[in-house]
Amino acid sequence: MNFLAHIYLSFDDDEITIGNFIADSIRGNKYKHLPERIQKGIKLHRFIDSFTDAHPTVRQSTKRLHKNYSHYSGVIVDIFYDHFLAKNWNTYSDIPLYVFVDNFYNLLEDNYVILPENTKRMMPYMISDNWILNYAKMDGIGRVLNGVNRRTNNKSKMNFAILDLEQHYYDFEKEFTSFFEELTTYSKQKYLSL
Repeated sequence: MNFLAHIYLSFDDDEITIGNFIADSIRGNKYKHLPERIQKGIKLHRFIDSFTDAHPTVRQSTKRLHKNYSHYSGVIVDIFYDHFLAKNWNTYSDIPLYVFVDNFYNLLEDNYVILPENTKRMMPYMISDNWILNYAKMDGIGRVLNGVNRRTNNKSKMNFAILDLEQHYYDFEKEFTSFFEELTTYSKQKYLSL
């Protein structure tokens, strides 16, 4: 899953949210210096990623992309799924998406000092271009895919994946909806057991 899903699956727990968000920037166990609940957020993120990567519905989504994008297909599906979460946000939350996202950006700013360096570098761009809110729109997803493609030095060709999303929109959305219900249940159980 991508940023929005990880934030949402932190269940309005600020420290868990920080950990869940920064986990991709933390290698191995290089998080033992962080507060305990942030460490738990990192662990929750890893549980979510493992569950997602092994799930047959997600594999069905990635298989549709594998021919064109190879090992990048998982990253693309994560981005697509965040699009469907943002687009259908009212199904999952009573808090408007723009409020949820603003609260998250404020949380990041309030905890800036403990963020990993690469998160600190990314943060101004994320906030100024409002990446997460823009996941709900196709052009927002297009910009994200273009940005990730640039970061792979144009090797991933992810910028073309927006065409795959348009072509198979219904299938991807159906797979997301089915999978996300299971993921939410799983994540809640893991959250409560941490």
